Amino acid sequence: MNRYPWWKYAILAVALVIGVLYTLPNFYGEAPAVQVSGGKTTVRVDSATVDRIRQVLADAHIASDFVQFDGNTVRARFADTDTQLKAKDAITKALDPDPSDPRYIVALNLVSRSPTWLARLHALPMFLGLDLRGGVHFLMQVDMRAALKQSVDTYASDARNALREKRVRFSGLTREPNGVGVHLPDAAAAKQAQDLLSDRLPSLQWSTETASDGVRLMGVLTPKAITEIQSQALKQNIETLHKRVNELGVAEPVIQQQGADRVVVQLPGVQDTARAKDIIGRTATLQIRLVEPDASAAAEVVPERTRDGSTRMVGLKREVVATGDQLSNASATIDKDQRPAVSVRLNDVGGRAMRAATRDNLGKLMAIVLYEKGKGEAISVATIQGEFGSDFQITGMFTPQETADLALLIRAGSLAAPMEIIEERTIGPSLGAENIAKGFDSVAYGFAAIAAFMCAYYMLFGMFSALALAFNLLLLVAVLSMLQATLTLPGIAAIALTLGMAIDANVLINERVREELRQGMAPQQAIATGYERAWSTILDSNITTLIAGLALLTFGSGPIRGFAVVHCLGILTSMFSAVMFSRGLVNLWYGRKKRLKSVAIGQVWRPAGMTASPGGDA
Repeated sequence: MNRYPWWKYAILAVALVIGVLYTLPNFYGEAPAVQVSGGKTTVRVDSATVDRIRQVLADAHIASDFVQFDGNTVRARFADTDTQLKAKDAITKALDPDPSDPRYIVALNLVSRSPTWLARLHALPMFLGLDLRGGVHFLMQVDMRAALKQSVDTYASDARNALREKRVRFSGLTREPNGVGVHLPDAAAAKQAQDLLSDRLPSLQWSTETASDGVRLMGVLTPKAITEIQSQALKQNIETLHKRVNELGVAEPVIQQQGADRVVVQLPGVQDTARAKDIIGRTATLQIRLVEPDASAAAEVVPERTRDGSTRMVGLKREVVATGDQLSNASATIDKDQRPAVSVRLNDVGGRAMRAATRDNLGKLMAIVLYEKGKGEAISVATIQGEFGSDFQITGMFTPQETADLALLIRAGSLAAPMEIIEERTIGPSLGAENIAKGFDSVAYGFAAIAAFMCAYYMLFGMFSALALAFNLLLLVAVLSMLQATLTLPGIAAIALTLGMAIDANVLINERVREELRQGMAPQQAIATGYERAWSTILDSNITTLIAGLALLTFGSGPIRGFAVVHCLGILTSMFSAVMFSRGLVNLWYGRKKRLKSVAIGQVWRPAGMTASPGGDA
């Protein structure tokens, strides 16, 4: 009657082992580390980088716990923060001898102290939120001059296309700091051009002036247009940062404007600091331009990485075929030669420009240039084999991870203007160490108080309930660790609430068993009936509470959402532990006793005049 088959005990044993394995990493804490990743799309970090870093540390007489390559970055762990800072300086000096053009990102980080055998099982600790562990703080400044320059370049291209479309004769077009200059042969052409451009480009204020070779038509950005361009650049950059942070999967980020040209970015619970800085800090400004074979006539010369690992210089024509803000979608894929590539789709405007450029330049070279921190680098140079429009592929010397990163940057959106990280720091817990300790102590003391009461009131059944409660807490922490969830203070409150709700199920079971004993039922039958009849009540109460938790999860945000995640998971684990695990303990203790006369469940109170039941008290 009160016996489990072996497979149920096997399930409980497996759940217990998994719970212990995935909870353990949270007790080891974290150690200071230095993390190295590529600072540019064309810079690779591999196992050779590990050997180089080890040699740098050996030459500087700096001891490390380990230096390892995790597939994307290299991490070196150290015993204390002083050693960590010395190592960062030594590695930065060796890998980035030119501070103005860093090729690698060398960042301070924290890594788990848990043993490597746990890491091989993917047993990793939970992330802690900004209110518990802190996170990374970036203060970024938008280059407003670059925003204006990009707008002027766009206006210049639009002006050239408009004049050619209406067949207005002009001898040249120049870009000024805040405007565009058009050189025309005579006053009649200047009048025709002014009427056309005033209508097409109202953000520019047009005026004519006499020049040695004819008439010069000058278009200058109006003060209102400058303000709008700067405001729009800041808003677009903030929106793009939001998208990039969402791609990184960071929980509860803070991204907000500070002043006229700065943005604050706070990433709570971030472990991979270098990758976050890599993705967020890149300007990712893409341009598609035709190649100028004559370097002396090129408007710009940029480097390109060749297949043999060397670098060659590529000249570019001045006119931009398409820009990053015309890219509507991008995804990592494989080209026809089974090489990693990025599939790109342009919007209608970019597609028309691409179709015209490829139609008029068959057999010529076209380059896709990535601008990072104001410096361009050709990530792909290919011969135009035929006319194409909105859909094409970017191929080059990419690894699968590099194509994924590049697609992420394009998909998240191009920055309207370059941004520079002018301040970077790791911020401490906003609630302070004392409040953090109180948060964890509340769970520990709450558990101890509940366990003491249950043992005193229900005796042996109370001890079974306390063990089931501990099993529930173990499973909840293990699931959160497996999901790599970010634990915040509201999450700790949800854990404390889960303890109270989980013990409520055991109270229902124990009281139901007492009720059956009170009615004169035999102990073995009372145990079986008590669990069976309590199950429907437990299920109903937990389902209604789960519905409320799912509503919070669906419609909530920020701390409310964090609370809801832990709350919903806690309900599921509590139903498993309160019923199946506690029943397993009871069956293991009482199930083999055929002539059971009493159970240790505390005092079974009976109404006056009722005879004692055979189940009795403890």
